[in-house]
Amino acid sequence: MNELKKNNFLFSLVVCTNMRPNALLNLLNSVKLQELYPNEILIIDGSTTNETYEILNVNIFENLSYYLVSNEQRGLTKQRNFGISKVSEATEIICFLDDDTILDKDYFKNLISTYTLYPDALGVGGYIKNETSWSISENVEKIKINEFYFDGYKRSEGTRFVLRKKLGLDANQPPGFFPEFSHGRSIGFLPPSGKIYEVEQLMGGVSSFKKEIFLEFQFSPYFEGYGLYEDADFTLRLSKKGKLFVNTNAQLQHFHDQSGRPNKYVYGKMVVRNGWYVWRVKYPNPSLKATIKWHSIIVLLIIIRLSNFFTTNKKREAITETLGRFVGWLSLGFNKPKIVN
Repeated sequence: MNELKKNNFLFSLVVCTNMRPNALLNLLNSVKLQELYPNEILIIDGSTTNETYEILNVNIFENLSYYLVSNEQRGLTKQRNFGISKVSEATEIICFLDDDTILDKDYFKNLISTYTLYPDALGVGGYIKNETSWSISENVEKIKINEFYFDGYKRSEGTRFVLRKKLGLDANQPPGFFPEFSHGRSIGFLPPSGKIYEVEQLMGGVSSFKKEIFLEFQFSPYFEGYGLYEDADFTLRLSKKGKLFVNTNAQLQHFHDQSGRPNKYVYGKMVVRNGWYVWRVKYPNPSLKATIKWHSIIVLLIIIRLSNFFTTNKKREAITETLGRFVGWLSLGFNKPKIVN
């Protein structure tokens, strides 16, 4: 516990899980190896079977408390808010992790130390290292249209961003910031530079926050069930009050376990409707130009997803998600989401 005293913060880890006992066990085994171990671990389980409970009975982890929530409390945002209510009174920082992540052994040491380096930080995010291949590139003039450059690094661009560049619809803000027309670049577009970057969005599954902020903020009840973009909504609201950072030295891997995810039609609708909701939380009255850009990008992404029918083996998923996105977009004309303050 010498490291804990050196960092001088008491912190809790909250993991919300649902029908992923093996993925959760892999995460907890990586937590066990941490150079800086949480003062408490709260597992908030929305499962409808006993598998998670049973696997935690067989595998013991220090400082762990298990909670099985009722049907009324099930869903990512509700489970997070439930977990916040159960942390120790002495806790100063609450960390959240997706149950399908695996941590580098110095993850918490680097994450929590950020609060010492930046005392005004309200939240700090970790860095997912296994989703993108980056290379060092010092000459920005040689960057191609199918490449993205940031802070001396480059990566390949996906089709959607290449087309957006050609159509003048590319993001006009750094990664982690939210343009007026939404559709910015996520913190996944920050390179593995070892630096700490200021942002206004964090990914909820690799995040942490000072406990004190939850006296004023909670995860929105609008995002039920799977909770797509609930983290963007929460951190965009929080960033209006203070600073958020991503520490690219606080590294982990994310394996995207498919258990507990919605079907592609529902997911497609959520992408559009929840995306609209988050956009209007940040910009309640966007300009006409920004509004046209938002809808133009939505239509472009629908077309791109439809084209996947011809380019992938998962043709059913491509069609159902395309339909979900299209229906979600049309529904905005007569049934816009109501903003929950």
